[in-house]
Amino acid sequence: MKPWAAALAVVLALPVRPAELPDFGTPADTALSKSRESQIGRGVMLQLRNAGVVMDDPLLTEYVTTLGSQLASRANDGDFQFEFFVAKDDQINAFALPGGFVGMNSGLIVASETESELAGVLAHEISHVTQRHIARAAYDNQRTSIMSIAALIAAVVLGASGNVSGQAMQGMMLGSQALAAQRSINFTRANESEADRVGMELLSSAGFDPNGMASFFDKLGKRFGGSNQYVPAILQSHPVTAERTAEARSRARTLPAVKHTDSINYALAKARIQVLSATTPEAAYETFRGKKDGTSPGDRYGLALASMQLNLNDSAEATFKELIAEYPSVIAFRIGQAEALEAGGSKDAARRSYKESVRLFPRNIPLTISYAEALIADGKAAEAHELLLDLLNNVPATPAYLRLIARAANAEGDAANAYFYMSYYYAAIGNLPLAIGQVRLALETPDVHTVDRARFRARLDQLLEYLPEEQRELANAPARR
Repeated sequence: MKPWAAALAVVLALPVRPAELPDFGTPADTALSKSRESQIGRGVMLQLRNAGVVMDDPLLTEYVTTLGSQLASRANDGDFQFEFFVAKDDQINAFALPGGFVGMNSGLIVASETESELAGVLAHEISHVTQRHIARAAYDNQRTSIMSIAALIAAVVLGASGNVSGQAMQGMMLGSQALAAQRSINFTRANESEADRVGMELLSSAGFDPNGMASFFDKLGKRFGGSNQYVPAILQSHPVTAERTAEARSRARTLPAVKHTDSINYALAKARIQVLSATTPEAAYETFRGKKDGTSPGDRYGLALASMQLNLNDSAEATFKELIAEYPSVIAFRIGQAEALEAGGSKDAARRSYKESVRLFPRNIPLTISYAEALIADGKAAEAHELLLDLLNNVPATPAYLRLIARAANAEGDAANAYFYMSYYYAAIGNLPLAIGQVRLALETPDVHTVDRARFRARLDQLLEYLPEEQRELANAPARR
């Protein structure tokens, strides 16, 4: 078995938190239950993370999670635990994975012109999940195995990304075959129409302009529809026709009119992606310095970020200071100012800035991560560990956060807890074998306190329970001393 397939096989054995409401089942459940959908989704996410496709940027993750949750909270089916993420890919595309994992390419966010357009695409993908299009297709084709579905989806997403090497695709199906199969599973005309209809209702009820979905696809269709050159991936997987656009516009007219004002975080997300995705720091700097207006908060934020990449930290700090005065509640500006001060060598001023921001916005994940990284760099790992532990005990942890608390513990000299936290990180990204291995390393660390040892053993027992019985007995044999 290929390594990626072995990892996915283990992930498929993981249990899923039961739904809050009773589920009496549907015909699709006989082919692919909601629990199984979630397991497949985690397996695909593991492959995407291993291939470096997922952007683990705390600020971007927070933005798409907030936007996605605003839409998903309006869905009728509340059984899905959605996870939203940004894929490192400049192609204009978005995709829904089984079990509530919804990805947006960085290129899609930059290409959108309004937040309602972006939300429209996201609402469409959420609807593919809630309407269970993959499960329903699997029901129509009972011979389609779970492993085949997971492999197809991963191959499509990875194959579409220009950042993934050929080695990452080894063992998977050829991209063209996978794409053809994915289209037949995921994007039939009926599924697209249904996702449009349900998604537009989500869009309107969540306070966005219901015309946003049709507007974005219409713009893409006009721009690329008659071209024999490059066609965006989103038009390949979500074909746009004049009839479909007309139906969408007609449907939008039946919904309450909504005038949505773009959030400032939407502009900041676009600017941040442009800086992070630029070929060189100089290119990013020229992009924002060359803006005709350049006075919008998004453009000023982008210029400040690009300035920091060129070590123009004093200029960046001055811009962030001005932005904070104008928008005191925007955390991204406060993080930017503290990071500029830190990079410029003004560590005491950076510390004061962080402390004031944490006081105003306690337990904000991007802010806490930035502060903890600065503390670790300054040799204050114990303080970072304490700060991160408070967050861990009160806020649902992200993979990036779990990896950082392990780093803080390791820098503090607490190797056992560093292994312990990494077990949570690997479990969070769906790699059960590595999660189990990290707990065992924690148990094998010399001079482990009795209380910690009991905690580690309880964690090991919990992880082993996720394995099939025969694998559990084998894995448990060397675990006890």
